[in-house]
Amino acid sequence: MSHGGTEHTAEEDKGGVRTALAGLTTRGRSFLAAGVAAAVCAYVLGQGELLRVGLFLAVLPLICATVLYRTRYRVAGSRRLSPARVPAGSEARVHLRMDNVSRLPTGLLMLQDRVPYVLGPRPRFVLDRVEAGGRREVSYRVRSDLRGRYPLGPLQLRLTDPFGMCELTRSFSTYDTLTVVPRVEALPPVRLTGEAQGYGDGRQRSLALAGEDDIIPRGYRHGDDLRRVHWRLTARYGELMVRREEQPQRSRCTVLLDTRAAAYQGAGPDSAFEWAVSGTASTLVHMLERGFSVRLLTDTGSSVPGEGADGVAGTGQESAEAAGMMMDTLAVIDHSDGAGLSPAHDVLRGGNEGLLIAFLGDLDEEQASVLGRMRRRSGGAVAFLLDTASWAGEPSAAARPLDRSEEGLRMLREAGWTAVTVRRGATLAELWREADRLRAHAATTGTTAGGGGR
Repeated sequence: MSHGGTEHTAEEDKGGVRTALAGLTTRGRSFLAAGVAAAVCAYVLGQGELLRVGLFLAVLPLICATVLYRTRYRVAGSRRLSPARVPAGSEARVHLRMDNVSRLPTGLLMLQDRVPYVLGPRPRFVLDRVEAGGRREVSYRVRSDLRGRYPLGPLQLRLTDPFGMCELTRSFSTYDTLTVVPRVEALPPVRLTGEAQGYGDGRQRSLALAGEDDIIPRGYRHGDDLRRVHWRLTARYGELMVRREEQPQRSRCTVLLDTRAAAYQGAGPDSAFEWAVSGTASTLVHMLERGFSVRLLTDTGSSVPGEGADGVAGTGQESAEAAGMMMDTLAVIDHSDGAGLSPAHDVLRGGNEGLLIAFLGDLDEEQASVLGRMRRRSGGAVAFLLDTASWAGEPSAAARPLDRSEEGLRMLREAGWTAVTVRRGATLAELWREADRLRAHAATTGTTAGGGGR
C-alpha cells in the first residue's frame, strides 16, 4: 500500500482581491459585465430603478468571490494505492479521501487528481456539502500496458459558491508513485541443471575433518536428529550439544538481460524487448521461489541497486522483498547504448557463477564468442535467443536468405549453451520445458545441447 496525504488551509492562501476576482466563472463575469453595463445606461438615461438592478448584478459575484475566498475551510486529503506495484496490463485502484477538519461545513467541492495520460483519463469527482468533521471517499482505476513508474498527483480541489459565480482551486503538495512491473508467467519446475532445489548438488559443505575435538558444536534444538548429539561435549557443557557438520550454501543463479538497442527491432508492449524483460522477470521470481540466490545482470554490467555479489535470496517475506526490488529495477529498465556483452563478462570473472540464464537479442560472431567465455565460468548455461526479425513482422525464417537467429543459435550451442530460439507468439513456459528436454538429451548423448539444431 502507498499512502499520501496533506492538509490545505484556505486562510493561508495569499493574493487578496486579485486572486478572488481571478476565480470568477463565466456566469460571474457575465453578471459583473451586465451590472456595469446596466449602471452606465442608468446613469446616461437617468433611470434610478435600472441603476439599482445594475448595482445588484455587479455586486453579487463580488460578494460571492469575497465570501468564498475568506471562508476558513481546512480540508485534508489523502491517497492510497491498491496495490502500489502492479503488472503491466493489470488494474490498480486509487482511493481518495477528503476530511473536513474545520468547524464549518463546506460548499460544493470538485475533486481532480492528476494522472499521466498513459494511465487513462484524468479523474474528476463532485462532492456534496461536507459537514464539519465529516469525510468523503471516492476511488478510480488506472491501467497501463507499458512498464514504468508513474506519478499520481498532486490532488486538486475546486471550491464553488452556491450560485456558481466563483471557483477557487487548491492544490495539495504530495503525490504517490504507481510502479508498473513486467508481466510474470508461472514456470514449470524443471531441472535445467539437474538440481531440484536451490540447496541442490551445487552446495558447498564445511566438514569437520580434524577430529571430534575440532567439531563446532551448538545447543540442541527441537527437531534435531538425535544421531547428531555429541555426547562428550554434552557431558562437558552439561546440556545437549549437537554437531554442526554442514553449512549449506545456496545455489547461485545469474539472469542476464541483453538490453542493447542494436540487438532488437520494434517497440511497444508486444515487442521482442518487452518479451525479454517479461521473461527475465518470470525467471527471477521462479528461481527465488526455488530457493536460489539470484542476481540480475545486464549487458552493461549493472545489477539491482543494493544487491550483493552473490545476489539476493530469502524465504517467505524476504523472498517477496527481494523479488520486489528486482521488479522495480525491471519496471524502468530501457535499451542501453552498449555495443557488446563484454561488461557483463567482466562481472562474471570471479569464478563459478552457478546457473546462468540469458535472454538475448541478435548476436554476431564477436558477441557469441563473449558468451562462450561466460559459459566456461558457469555451472550451467541456458539461453533464450529472440528471433527479433519475426517479432518485427519480417518474413518467416524459411523465407529469409540468412536467418540471424539460427546462426546465433548454432554458435551458442557449439559454445556449450542450452540454447532455444524465441519467435513471436511463443510462451516462456513452453520454451522452459524445451530447454529442459535439450539439456536432458545432451546429458544422455554427451553432445552439446540441441545438437542438430531446432
